[in-house]
Amino acid sequence: MAHSVNDNSIESLISASKALRLSLQKSQSIGSALEKAGNRFEEINHRLPSLEAAVRPIRADKEALAAVGGHINRAVGPAAAVLKVFDAVHGLEKSLLSDPRSDLPGYLSVLKRLQEALRFLGDNCGLAIQWLEDIVEYLEDNAVADERYLSNLKKSLKSLRELQSEEEKANLDGGLLEAALEKLENEFRRLLTEHSVPLPMSSPSSLGEQACIAPSPLPVLVIQKLQAILGRLIANNRLEKCISIYVEVRSSNVRASLQALNLDYLEISIAEFNDVQSIEGYISQWGKHLEFAVKHLFEAEYKLCNDVFERIGLDVWMGCFAKIAAQAGILAFLQFGKTVTESKKDPIKLLKLLDIFASLNKLRLDFNRLFGGPACLEIQILTRDLIKSVIDGAAEIFWELLLQVKLQRQNPPPQDGSVPKLVSFITDYCNKLLGDDYKPILTQVLIIYRSWKHEKFQEGLLINEVLEIVKAIELNLEAWIKAYEDTSLANLFAMNNHWHLYKHLKGTKLGVLLGDAWLREHEQYKDYYSTVFLRDSWGKLPGHLSREGLILFSGGRATARDLVKKRLKSFNEAFDDMYKKQSSWIMSDKDLREKTCQLIVQAVVPVYRSYMQNYGPLVEQDASSSKYAKYSVHTFEKMLMSLFQPKPVRYGSFKGRQMSGKFNGVADLRRTTSAVV
Repeated sequence: MAHSVNDNSIESLISASKALRLSLQKSQSIGSALEKAGNRFEEINHRLPSLEAAVRPIRADKEALAAVGGHINRAVGPAAAVLKVFDAVHGLEKSLLSDPRSDLPGYLSVLKRLQEALRFLGDNCGLAIQWLEDIVEYLEDNAVADERYLSNLKKSLKSLRELQSEEEKANLDGGLLEAALEKLENEFRRLLTEHSVPLPMSSPSSLGEQACIAPSPLPVLVIQKLQAILGRLIANNRLEKCISIYVEVRSSNVRASLQALNLDYLEISIAEFNDVQSIEGYISQWGKHLEFAVKHLFEAEYKLCNDVFERIGLDVWMGCFAKIAAQAGILAFLQFGKTVTESKKDPIKLLKLLDIFASLNKLRLDFNRLFGGPACLEIQILTRDLIKSVIDGAAEIFWELLLQVKLQRQNPPPQDGSVPKLVSFITDYCNKLLGDDYKPILTQVLIIYRSWKHEKFQEGLLINEVLEIVKAIELNLEAWIKAYEDTSLANLFAMNNHWHLYKHLKGTKLGVLLGDAWLREHEQYKDYYSTVFLRDSWGKLPGHLSREGLILFSGGRATARDLVKKRLKSFNEAFDDMYKKQSSWIMSDKDLREKTCQLIVQAVVPVYRSYMQNYGPLVEQDASSSKYAKYSVHTFEKMLMSLFQPKPVRYGSFKGRQMSGKFNGVADLRRTTSAVV
């Protein structure tokens, strides 16, 4: 029985021990859990303020909580739409930063989408911000949200509102639109540059002939691309930039076309030349170059401006063309003509002014069509000034020419008896004025000039003025003939000039105007003075070779020899003196010179030959024979035929006193004569 009790006690102890061990383990677990819970409580304790703020709306008024949902939905809807479009804008970035040339239509389409998106953002961002501001104001009024939370929202909305300024709206795309527009401008320039080729020249010196190839307009496809680009750039207020690029490229192309013509002379200033003669060749080129520039280059630019800018409006493309014309050189052409009109007055300048007027008049319709619009006002003003200066200058020179001829009368005649430069110049000059090239132009100029003065012009005025000039020349000749002290030189001078008037005017416009009777009169005057000249000079020479008395001394050789020596000596002295003096005299006309020399030879050489054949032997054997038989007949004839030869040109001058301040620097023929003879 005892054994049984003991067994039960041991089992009880074992059970109690197990229970105690389990309790200890639970206690340890609880302790560990309590330790961890302490840390969590501390963390919760720190988070309680924010948690309190977060759950505060739950404690708000039930009606306020019910209403806030609708406000939030209305505010978030527009904001979400704006954000969606904004994301779409950034989705276009890759396409718009690519090169437009690969797919210009596609590029323009994407750019259009970008602008539509930006317009949406610009129009709706403000609305979304307003809705958000309204909900914040509602939350604040109804104490639904924490003040610190609302403060942060207000700061964010204020920043968004500031971005709504006009300057900041442009940055909604982060500069993507600006970059795309610059690429379009570059493509506009590239298309123009690659298809703008200078006009090829076959021969710049022969522009009046087939000197150039007609300019080809830009290909239709290129023009269409330029117009498409223009449309998009204009929509973004970039028209002026487009025009600037267009003018720069096309005016540069025109200048490149003109470079082959060597137009440096257009830059000549009034200080760089004193008379028209120094640039006469340039004036002739100027007319051809101006016609080429207007008809081939500016005409092409005019049409091209119309093609490219026609959809924008007349004012725009005409203004564009005006800038191209000005920058490419039309103003330089006109200024050169103005410089010529401002140079020293000179008779030859009249012809050059008429050349300039003819060139401008030939292009009158082209000028009116190309440069007639308001945009070309500067070109119009300079053109009008040039035409007025040309007409005034030409008319004044023409009407003062008679006075200038009269003023020469007081000057001495040429010392060599030649034709004065005034005479040769005026005869050729008047013929030119009456010729088919200049008479119509001069008539038109004088008609315009007198109309400005409210005076009528009749063609008889031009003819009468030319006739008066010729009469003045005749009176000058009469005065100059009388001015010579040496009558033989006076006769030679008269021969020269009457023959010049006859020969150089016969068969000419001026000669026909003066008539056959006038011409025959001068021919007769030439014959008369020729006869008098031979009689009073060389005709007296044979008288020194008289045979008187020699027959009586046929039996006395010594006496005859002395008489022959004496007469040969007298003859030689007279010949040498006359030859020396007349060797400096001039007959420019070859026919007159040869005929006169032949008449002298006929008057002198036969007598000399006969005398030497008969009496030469008396002195040829004498030790001093060379003093008397000084010239052989051949040498004598050769010397006479060499008389009156023109000397190397040394031009005199055509100068006279000024009538008024109008004629700045009277006519100078040192250079002008060579230009018209």
